Amino acid sequence: MEKFDYIIIGAGSAGCVLANRLGKNLAVKILILEAGPMDYNLLIHVPAGVYSVYKDPKINWNYKTEAEHFASDRSIDTPRGKVIGGSSSINSMVYMRGHPLDYDSWKSKFGLKDWSFDQCLPYFKAGENSDRGSDDWRGDSGDLGVSKGSFKNPLFDAFEEAGKESGQGHSNDLNGFNPEGVARLDATKKNGRRCSAAVAHLRPALARGNVKLITRAHVDKIIFSGVTAQAITYRHKGKLHTIDAEKEIILSGGAINSPHILMLSGVGPSDHLLKHGITPVIDLPGVGQNLQDHAKIELQYECKKSFPIQKVDSPINKLAAGIQWIFTRTGIAASNIWEAGGLIKSNDKAPYPDLMYHFAPIGYEYKETKIYLRQAFALLIDQLRPRSTGSVELKSSNPNDKPLINFNYLKDPNDIKDLLNGVKKARELVAQKSFDPFRGAEIAPGPSVKTDTEIKAWLRETVATDYHPSCTCSMGHGKQSVVDERFCVHGLKNLRIVDASVMPKIISANLNAPVQMIAARAADMISGDNQKKPLKVSFAFES
Repeated sequence: MEKFDYIIIGAGSAGCVLANRLGKNLAVKILILEAGPMDYNLLIHVPAGVYSVYKDPKINWNYKTEAEHFASDRSIDTPRGKVIGGSSSINSMVYMRGHPLDYDSWKSKFGLKDWSFDQCLPYFKAGENSDRGSDDWRGDSGDLGVSKGSFKNPLFDAFEEAGKESGQGHSNDLNGFNPEGVARLDATKKNGRRCSAAVAHLRPALARGNVKLITRAHVDKIIFSGVTAQAITYRHKGKLHTIDAEKEIILSGGAINSPHILMLSGVGPSDHLLKHGITPVIDLPGVGQNLQDHAKIELQYECKKSFPIQKVDSPINKLAAGIQWIFTRTGIAASNIWEAGGLIKSNDKAPYPDLMYHFAPIGYEYKETKIYLRQAFALLIDQLRPRSTGSVELKSSNPNDKPLINFNYLKDPNDIKDLLNGVKKARELVAQKSFDPFRGAEIAPGPSVKTDTEIKAWLRETVATDYHPSCTCSMGHGKQSVVDERFCVHGLKNLRIVDASVMPKIISANLNAPVQMIAARAADMISGDNQKKPLKVSFAFES
């Protein structure tokens, strides 16, 4: 049987970065296992194709939560990428790092002395190839292509101007000097094409020859010899395989799959494992707990002026956009749609932005699984630092059974208060003079939803995921933590977890960029390389 130094479980954002960086040492042999297929679906690589791929069952786990008690007992769709590149192959490509104070709080509140922002910044810079160029905050020589939103539409201009008019602020770069206000967002695109983690990292790793990828490989569990992770079992083409790791097993399945695999392997809350007939290897009560996500709501308005992007779903327009993209990598199909957004405070007492906007110059609705565009524009609002936490638990000891997921959206009264303020802030923004030529009737929540009581009821009926599950195998030193600062699982040997699950507290922005930074730092720790020298920079909020 072939032998490998490292086995990486999951070819998502973290797994792809790890394979690339660890694989630069050609003396090392790496196996990376992915439950999904290759990314041969062309629509994955077309930025505007996101609506066609992000719920495609062929490349998506298509999880659903249990009935969310505080969100009108609804089961909420929770898409996760099941394809090389993971969710970076099906997401909306928004590149956001999170606020510097997020990372500083990891150090101050959770005792993670190596995780302040100045220690993370050099990895963000080294990892990106930004079309903004290089400066104190940005890099232009990394593997990940990052492009500033450039699709021309008057609604984007109105949105940016409204930030200034409303006093909510404007920033030239939310990942730079001023991480507050509205702005044109960055996207993980390069030359008009999606730059997923598979494109940026996995393909270069595979080209070297010392990294082996097996797709459609479903990992059942990790096998231990005492407290040492020794091997994994996985199913591939109807057969069960067992393979040893000479050095380490690295779990990079994401905030849902990583705790699920751990518990199936006997690592987790002992009482819960025994309930399902699983013999505990070690009692780690924090596995699957502390689940966090950005709760999302959405406002839509009719648009008094029509734009081509609002009609791109017609067969002729779709064909024209596709042809333009194939030959030039430009046009509507090269847009990830959510090209503008913002970071704002829900109230004056918030120490730094706790709400995020994503803005699109189109409106839409779903009928069953099909999306229909309309002459409108949309404004999403994320609650960035939820107090409510949930869990990922076993449904059974059968690896084929999906786990039980409960985010507990809006359980904490302060969470619904933040989103209530978010609706008011969004309405204030759209009410500005710059939107006068475009703003039609409010479609959602609608003019009948006015009072705080009415808005709160609407929030519970419509709140959804913004696809950022995290924190279920959190980094730290307390009883509920699962890994240490070097990603090693407490009490076990030769097992690390590297993905969004290790965040002790969710970052105040989209998670793809932070996960890739985390994985790059982990690779240096695993290979024994020194961490990059911290970079001290100034920010607008420090002045």
